[in-house]
Amino acid sequence: VQLQASGGGLVQPGGSLRLSCTASTFSFDYYAIGWFRQAPGKEREKVACISNLDGSTNYAASVQGRFAISKDSAKNTVFLDMNNLKPEDTAVYYCATPKPPYREECGDGIPFGRGGKGTQVTVSS
Repeated sequence: VQLQASGGGLVQPGGSLRLSCTASTFSFDYYAIGWFRQAPGKEREKVACISNLDGSTNYAASVQGRFAISKDSAKNTVFLDMNNLKPEDTAVYYCATPKPPYREECGDGIPFGRGGKGTQVTVSS
């Protein structure tokens, strides 16, 4: 599974970014997609996920109300809209799919793969 995240960059606190997750070898119509981030010296954190079972979404408490995940099936792209960014949001962001036998679920206990190439988000003044 080849996934690629893009859209990162340098933004001031309070600013916004839209990240995109694309896949070249499969359709997002059959998978849940999770957005993750990892900052230097910190563990990986799942920040958002969109289920393929019912389109439901869930978010980490740290980003609830500021981030929004969505899917455009026509473009085979999953987006992460990030608003009111804070310095603590600085990290490499990447997208991933659930590990087999899971595929469409987003629950807390669902393991996800390592994902593809990430994109750096830096929030700084």
